[in-house]
Amino acid sequence: MQASRARLFKEYKEVQREKSVDPDIQLVCDDSNIFKWTALIKGPSETPFEGGVFQLAFSVPEQYPLQPPQVRFLTKIFHPNVHFKTGEICLDILKNAWSPAWTLQSVCRAIIALMAHPEPDSPLNCDSGNLLRSGDLRGYQSMARMYTRLAAMPKKG
Repeated sequence: MQASRARLFKEYKEVQREKSVDPDIQLVCDDSNIFKWTALIKGPSETPFEGGVFQLAFSVPEQYPLQPPQVRFLTKIFHPNVHFKTGEICLDILKNAWSPAWTLQSVCRAIIALMAHPEPDSPLNCDSGNLLRSGDLRGYQSMARMYTRLAAMPKKG
């Protein structure tokens, strides 16, 4: 547990230093628990998520970095690799392809990449996956854009 705390403190310092380097990711550690983090990520440009800000919750295990963090979307998102109700994310690096070389910041980058390049063949959201698998890109993008506007964009006035 001491090694994981040291690693997380190191990552915390890096996040503080790199704030201006990666404006699409805002990673914040819980004040009272180094194993709980949240992130705000910007939807990638030229996707239905563009203009949206999505909140992620990180639960870091005591065996980190030997085991991956649990990450889920707190913001509703219509995406084939994200469970619509729970926010669970289907991403290989969060499961069997995890490596201790990954950091919480690089996990955020991988999630942004997944948002731009969905994998409809391993869906957690079957409705979203079926739209893409059947070739209905317009239907998928329309639904994803609608949920982005409803859940991930600041309300006007």
